[in-house]
Amino acid sequence: MTVDLLTPDGMFQPVPYHHVSVSTGTRHVHIAGQIARDADGSPVAGGDLAGQVAHALRSTARGLAGAGATFSDVVRLRFYVTGWSPEKYGDFAAGIEQVADELGLPQPLPPLSAIGVDYLFEPDVLVEVEAYAILD
Repeated sequence: MTVDLLTPDGMFQPVPYHHVSVSTGTRHVHIAGQIARDADGSPVAGGDLAGQVAHALRSTARGLAGAGATFSDVVRLRFYVTGWSPEKYGDFAAGIEQVADELGLPQPLPPLSAIGVDYLFEPDVLVEVEAYAILD
C-alpha cells in the first residue's frame, strides 16, 4: 500500500496538512463517529475542545488498528466541530498536537477538513472525527 501526500506549488500555504493524497490499494477503511466517549459510552474531556479532539483521534487510531491500519494509511481526515469560529483554532490544533507523537500522526497531516456544525451526537460533544484509509 502506498499513500503519497503532497501540496503542489501554487496551493495555499502554510497549512498543517497536505492538500492532496494519492493512494493505491484495494481495501478501503472508513472510520466515522469518533467522539469524546470511553468504551462504556461515558463522556470524556467535558467542555474542553482540545481534550475532545485528542480523545476522538485516539478512538480513530483504535478503529484503524482494528482494521490493520495506522494513520500512515489515512488519505483523508474530516472533523466536525460545533459552533466553529476562528478563535477555536488554537484549541483544535492543541488537541491534535497532544496526540501527534503518541499516535504517529504524519506531519504535515493528510488532507483534512474542519467543518463547523450546529450540534453533534449529544449537546456535550464538541467534535467528531472521520478517517478514510487505503490498504492493499
